[in-house]
Amino acid sequence: MNSQIQTLVRKALRAFRPPPDLKVSDWSDRERKLSPEASAEPGQWLTSRAEYQRGIMDAFSDPAVEMVVVMSSAQVGKTEILNNVIGYHVAQDPSPMLVVQPTLDMAQTWSKDRLAPMLRDTPQLQGLVKDPRARDSGNTTLHKIFPGGHITACGANSPSSLASRPVRIVLCDEVDRYPVSAGSEGDPVSLARKRASTFWNRRIGLFSTPTNKGNSRIEAAFEESDKRLYFVPCPHCKHEQSLKWSSVSWEQDKPETAQYACEECGALWTDAERVRAIRHGRWQATAEFKRVAGFHLSGLYSPWTPLDAAVREFLEAKKQPATLRVWVNTYLGETWEEQGESVDDFQLAERREEFGPQLDQGILLLTAGVDCQDDRLEVEIVGWGRDQESWSLDYRTLYGDPSSPAVWQDLDSILKQQFEREDGKILTVRAACVDSGGHHTNSVYNYVRPREGNRIFAIKGVGGEGKPLVGKPSRNNIGKIKLFPVGVDTAKDVLFSWMRIAEPGPGYMHFPHSRSDEYFRQLTAEKLVTRYHKGFARREWTKVRPRNEALDVRVYSMAAFSILNLNINAMADREFMRHENPPEPKQSVPQKRNPRQTGGFVQSWR
Repeated sequence: MNSQIQTLVRKALRAFRPPPDLKVSDWSDRERKLSPEASAEPGQWLTSRAEYQRGIMDAFSDPAVEMVVVMSSAQVGKTEILNNVIGYHVAQDPSPMLVVQPTLDMAQTWSKDRLAPMLRDTPQLQGLVKDPRARDSGNTTLHKIFPGGHITACGANSPSSLASRPVRIVLCDEVDRYPVSAGSEGDPVSLARKRASTFWNRRIGLFSTPTNKGNSRIEAAFEESDKRLYFVPCPHCKHEQSLKWSSVSWEQDKPETAQYACEECGALWTDAERVRAIRHGRWQATAEFKRVAGFHLSGLYSPWTPLDAAVREFLEAKKQPATLRVWVNTYLGETWEEQGESVDDFQLAERREEFGPQLDQGILLLTAGVDCQDDRLEVEIVGWGRDQESWSLDYRTLYGDPSSPAVWQDLDSILKQQFEREDGKILTVRAACVDSGGHHTNSVYNYVRPREGNRIFAIKGVGGEGKPLVGKPSRNNIGKIKLFPVGVDTAKDVLFSWMRIAEPGPGYMHFPHSRSDEYFRQLTAEKLVTRYHKGFARREWTKVRPRNEALDVRVYSMAAFSILNLNINAMADREFMRHENPPEPKQSVPQKRNPRQTGGFVQSWR
């Protein structure tokens, strides 16, 4: 009997025994399991696989740190760092937690695809959070309870979620993708941080790849931190240095020869030496510590991205400012600084050139953009070539009442034009976008409805930074047609970067001598300005001239090109191969008429 009592006492004492004193990285190496559907390397977590992760995770265990800021490239493991912090606090230091994603949909996706597999496959976490499908579990996809705490996931666009119960741990993911304001309540990050204000041992985590200089939340937060950089020793001279893209070198047009050059001795590292050096690196602060630990990481530290792959991505991205900006943000983990906010219409008009009677050989397909005004339609037909090089082939103003059929019949004639290329190939408009956001929405719907099969689509412009060029179409409209949302700010960012390209090649815009000065004034009728809304910088396109139809129709033609979703460079390669290796001429064989074949004519729009 006494032995039974002693056994019960020992069990009771074990239940009240505090968990071992571990840092986040220690717990992760001991307990965390990576799930097969959420990781390319499933199984036991190893911090040494990407050693730089240790310092970031352990900052969350440092009592002197109140906020952790991670400004980094993509694909360096920051989402798994966030997950490890959550797992640690579920198992070791139970606390109420809030995870903020850019949107509610992204919060649900993270919970289902990242959080749920971790809770299922990490043994120490199994059973601590009940399955939301179980009876009386009290859990949902966005709210999970465990002994001593809970996890709430929400979107930065949901003010009610950001302003409810207090939490000790606040983790904000991809903060540069947050809206300027959560409804009318203000900055989402500030709202989330207020949730933890009553906890003396609070922890705030901000994670993100950066966006534009002067308008980046994560850059602003990093500038207020101690700005830690990861220094690695040279395999040859042992000099410690932070990795910089300027030290990567390769033979011209041979990315497979990429190596890293030591800033001290100049020795070239192989990729294997780079990865080994990272394993022996350490974080060093470069500014005064004020309870904010800041970490900056580029893709150069990633063990999953070889240098030759990074060079290939860079060589492809630098062809155009728009793609280079994405590369700078997502690989270097740095903000992009715009080279200019407007384009001079006179300088653009100076680039007019003589177009031959036939189309340039580089033109592979045609699209059109149509703007609907109260008394007219504005139409532009654009030719597209390799790397989005473009030619303005035709621009028309069709005067007439858009509520009557006559002007739409004129538009049909324009869109059915045939253009002959230098090699004799006939090109026609492959897709067209018609703006439906004006005063004649029903007329646009009526025109488009019977022509959707010919790739003539209705679109509606959507303002705001970060919107996709073309979003998912909806039929939830009175016309019951496919209505494509077009991110006009995104399109203008790309378009103005193309206007600044001075030499023919990727992104360059060609204009004929016949284009009027008014066309160029309209094409450059807007400029990018930075305004402050509730203390937060916001970039906006604003008119500098009253008329901007030429700019709008070019945006719509870009949208039509995007909807086609064609690999224009692959098309160019096929054209080149056909011209270099023309097929052998076949012997003519008399053909018998198919008795069931009719002689009717079918108009092709392709």
